[in-house]
Amino acid sequence: MKGKADAQTICVEPALEYPNVTLLTGARVTRIETDASGHSVRAVQVERGGRTETHSADIVALACGAINSSALLLRSASDRHPDGLANASGLLGRNYMCHQNSAVFALSRRENHSVLQKTFVIFDFYHGAPDSEFPLGLIQPLNRTPAMLLRQSLPIAGYSPEHLATHSFEFWVTTEDLPAPSNRVRLGADGGVVVEYEANNTDSHTRLLRKTAEAFGATEGAGFDPDKHFHADRMPVRVCSHQCGTARFGDDPATSVLDRNCRVHELDNLYVVDASFFPSASAVNPTLTIIANAMRVGDHLRKRLG
Repeated sequence: MKGKADAQTICVEPALEYPNVTLLTGARVTRIETDASGHSVRAVQVERGGRTETHSADIVALACGAINSSALLLRSASDRHPDGLANASGLLGRNYMCHQNSAVFALSRRENHSVLQKTFVIFDFYHGAPDSEFPLGLIQPLNRTPAMLLRQSLPIAGYSPEHLATHSFEFWVTTEDLPAPSNRVRLGADGGVVVEYEANNTDSHTRLLRKTAEAFGATEGAGFDPDKHFHADRMPVRVCSHQCGTARFGDDPATSVLDRNCRVHELDNLYVVDASFFPSASAVNPTLTIIANAMRVGDHLRKRLG
């Protein structure tokens, strides 16, 4: 089954048909069913237009995101898979990662006329720093913040929104969070998604924020005060745009959910091709890695189907 899934939704659009692809919209995948042996997926249940539909395919590729892919697999529990599909190891949904991220607002004495500001990255502290033997992470610009938004919440007191909008530089600071089994996705009593997460590697992130302030201060020179002209907002767990983990891949079925081709160890025709497969998060935006891996798995599936 081919399709782009988001929040457990298969995109279906009968009007858009190609020789080998049919896209459906308004369809929500609710369950994945196996055959009697429990070793192969035989059907995917979909709610669409107020009705339940069943779709089948030789191979099913799941890509709902690291949170919702795990939730769907957990909801697909059966007699053969009482703890959820792909959960023989007990690791499904565990080792959730979303990075330690902070949005930084730095006030400059110079005007910033940038339009597309997010065009470079600073890797100087990615592998560590003179005062830190451990990796710190990545610094990249954020897009500009207009005065209209700043009127709702001023990050730096004592300046007007208009002044901050024209004299600010915004950065996104990312540090790796480490895989921890206790950081997990599970289902609540009502079947809803529950994310349990406790931040780790926070000291490295604090150090990287300090390095960011120091680097910006060095360009500003005298008069820059990091306590007055530099503000960082740590992103809470609900900001999950970098979600990954939850179905880590590996060669040992006892310590991983997927094999190296992102096939579920205990099912011969179910693949997970979103960021669920990450065994670690690194400290960079995950999208390009997701794309590269999906292309790699796609080549594997093409050979298998051929």
